[in-house]
Amino acid sequence: MTGPAGVAVIGAGVISHQYLGNLTRYPDLEVRIVADALKDRAAEQAAAFGVPRSGSVEQALADDDVEIVVNLTNPMSHFDVSMRALAAGKHVWTEKPFAVARDEGGRLRRAADEAGRRIGCAPDTFLGPGLQTARGLIDAGEIGTPVSALTLFETPGPPPDHRNLELLLTRGAGPLFDIAPYYLTALVQSFGPLASVVATARTARPRRVIQVGPKAGQEFTVTVPTNVSVLAEFESGPMSTSVLSWDSPLNRQGWIEVTGTLATIAVPDPNHFDGDVRLKRHGADEWVPVPARGRGCGRGIGTLDIARAIRAGRPHRASPELAYHVFDSMVSITESLERKALVTVESTCGRAEPLPAGWDPYARTLVNAPP
Repeated sequence: MTGPAGVAVIGAGVISHQYLGNLTRYPDLEVRIVADALKDRAAEQAAAFGVPRSGSVEQALADDDVEIVVNLTNPMSHFDVSMRALAAGKHVWTEKPFAVARDEGGRLRRAADEAGRRIGCAPDTFLGPGLQTARGLIDAGEIGTPVSALTLFETPGPPPDHRNLELLLTRGAGPLFDIAPYYLTALVQSFGPLASVVATARTARPRRVIQVGPKAGQEFTVTVPTNVSVLAEFESGPMSTSVLSWDSPLNRQGWIEVTGTLATIAVPDPNHFDGDVRLKRHGADEWVPVPARGRGCGRGIGTLDIARAIRAGRPHRASPELAYHVFDSMVSITESLERKALVTVESTCGRAEPLPAGWDPYARTLVNAPP
């Protein structure tokens, strides 16, 4: 096929605002349909972003103009919708997590291989200028030999009146599955794959009350830890220490420091695409700002990279191997919590190829073939 890639967005919830705002501005993509189990919500989002059609999931999967499905459903539905999209002959971009069980992640990879289709998974923030610049410094040897990393994510957690409070505090969510993908992906792009993990965790408030919506007033049990600490070792030798908390009165988000034998890099928030990169050499008194390279962008560039990779016949960067390894690492962290022991991460992956100089999401590179 030639020309812009046709896209279906499945899932018209909150995150679809960011995706649709970007996907509809990338010239190499054309959003053809927005789908949701709630058809009125799909129609509203389609109208808001100038998408020509809306409808059901079945309609989106049957649309011959759609090459890539962007799966923005809730975590418990990611596996089912991605599998259905692959069976329908579509390439898939899915929001994180890749799945909620290890066997599901493996089945998704096999299904994509058997169908000859691409599957990629959020986060794609590592393709933004901030993390690409930090990666470039590491690759250029500016920090010397990588030694360690520190990541901190501490907030009070979702507010009591969050409309999806119960969903955020159940299987497939919590700070581990909701937040860790950003930090683990950034660490994998810095050091390569994880080798082992050991973790501790607790839940400060195991019972919560829903305050809005049809279930308002109902009490429910929190089924995931809300404060997780992880010590990880990487195949290449470095280690990292990470805190993921929804129980803290402090608000420290986006804290990543990568240390080598020569210097330390302060890496931008991995939940964002831009941000300041700073370098502090050993013995220096001050941090030195490093200008970020690349054009600003947002959620959806992973989908764009899949589209361009399909046309060019090259691997896409937010690969299923990377997605599965990050997911497998989170499952391994959960197993460490259950066993109270160090757990080997069995999967592996390579680091994604850096974006080339001048890579521009707003350039039109996929043109229709001449008649």
